[in-house]
Amino acid sequence: MGAVAKRLNLYRGGALLFVVALLALWGGLGNSSSPPPATQTPSSDKLSVVATTTLVGDVVRQVAGDRADVSVLLPPNVDAHTFEPAPRDLVAVATSDVVFVNGFQLEGPLLTALERVGEHTALTSVSRGIVPRALGKGESGDRTSIDPHVWLDPNNVIVWVDNIARALSQVDPEHAPDYRTNAARYDSKLRALDAWIEDQVAHISPRDRLLVTNHDAFGYLAQRYGFRLIGSVLPGLSTLADPSAKNLATLIDAIKKLGVKAIFVGTTVNPTLARRLAEDTGVTLVSVYTASLGAPGGPAATYLDYMRFDVAAIVGALEP
Repeated sequence: MGAVAKRLNLYRGGALLFVVALLALWGGLGNSSSPPPATQTPSSDKLSVVATTTLVGDVVRQVAGDRADVSVLLPPNVDAHTFEPAPRDLVAVATSDVVFVNGFQLEGPLLTALERVGEHTALTSVSRGIVPRALGKGESGDRTSIDPHVWLDPNNVIVWVDNIARALSQVDPEHAPDYRTNAARYDSKLRALDAWIEDQVAHISPRDRLLVTNHDAFGYLAQRYGFRLIGSVLPGLSTLADPSAKNLATLIDAIKKLGVKAIFVGTTVNPTLARRLAEDTGVTLVSVYTASLGAPGGPAATYLDYMRFDVAAIVGALEP
């Protein structure tokens, strides 16, 4: 066993004892039907890495390559706004070398739990350095809310890649050249994806580039590729919010007046209200991926596949 692995074993063992004791104090172990896994000794010098979402996890894997074991907290098609970590998730965080989060308030209360149990773990926001899109006042009215869905512009994911490579290199400087090589290779794919999206969107007349969504998630896509955001069925960022009758009436009027062709619904959001709105206005309801990748082996199993699927669905619904 290498020196790095020995160091990690000592650290992870102590961290596991800490988090188990902490969970016991919280009553987490006694109230959960899913006990944390037994301590496992790494068989190599690989890093132990945790990512909050499937999207972040996929990009981390592209940069880490075979130098890290990457686990993801949120399963596919699970909404980050409603996710509650199990004790085993907190153990994974406490015993990891790096935890990657989306940031920009996406993880919400989950981030507090991660900071508490991962006190001695490197916690990295992959969105650091991205200029966030403002959404106006938050629910409390005392501060501006920001849009966390930055990954819907591949150029922002290029920023993710740089942040990930830097964080991995800091905890594992011996393999920093590998991380930089992987990052450069994936950057090229992201730039090619960006060019492909521009080419596909060109098939849609500018007057038809109108987006109505179930949840306010496509701001960065609209900003990058020239779409106009008409509105969302659910107000604000929270997928748990209830729209008012006035807001729905205003949205219906806009759909009819502007000749909107489709309402796009994310796989992690209840489509019932959007379906009713589509029936009332006579427009098409189109399923897309927003906050999560799809299941392994499906059409949106990786970030690149996810973006190609969504763009194809949008272009197919809006082109002449």
